[in-house]
Amino acid sequence: MDNLMLNNKIYLEGKVVSELKFSHEMYGEGFYNFNIEVPRLSESKDVLFITISERLIGGMDIRPGIEVVVEGQLRSYNKFVDGANRLILTVFVRNISLCREKSKNPNQIFLDGFICKEPIYRTTPFGREISDMLLAVNRAYNKSDYIPTIAWGRNSRFCKSLKVGDNIRIWGRLQSREYQKKISDTEVVKKVAYEVSISKMEKVNKDNDDEKSKGKVMEEGEKNLKDIKDKRIS
Repeated sequence: MDNLMLNNKIYLEGKVVSELKFSHEMYGEGFYNFNIEVPRLSESKDVLFITISERLIGGMDIRPGIEVVVEGQLRSYNKFVDGANRLILTVFVRNISLCREKSKNPNQIFLDGFICKEPIYRTTPFGREISDMLLAVNRAYNKSDYIPTIAWGRNSRFCKSLKVGDNIRIWGRLQSREYQKKISDTEVVKKVAYEVSISKMEKVNKDNDDEKSKGKVMEEGEKNLKDIKDKRIS
């Protein structure tokens, strides 16, 4: 289980921008959600979805306006919304504290997982190279998290050489992106997609890969791809 704690790590510094809201209870433990706003190097910011146990909150006053440091894992789950299953991404908190001093990189993530859908490579009208990948990251109790990722430039070209089942490690940041979805000829709604923007990546070469594990990853990945394909950058 210790290794599974190391293959999915995220670190965030940001400002709380929503009230705590009760999410669910599991084995007598309550969980809450809230959003934090994390700055980018540019003027824009990412608003990210957080899940935290009541046991970690303690006497901490989590409210809009305070600056916090969050450490944990990026998790995914399916939720039935508006008549369809959607893939939801959330940062599952393992440690939280007040942000006393800001670092140069307030948004860092590391993932070690398997490609479960053929990478999609394309270029924008301005000639920028982009690749989309769905990465499955193993979790305890035979579960996996399915995480959409996006690579740019030379990393995007490297993705063209990868195939389903390959084990890769990626470093980057978690980003939020607004997009518009057409639901009728006259109505368009604004939605938010979450994905990991890759800054560094490498292929893992292992002699003793677990083929059974990769098969499960690929099967589940096919299902989850349907939930995110309308969130791709056009």
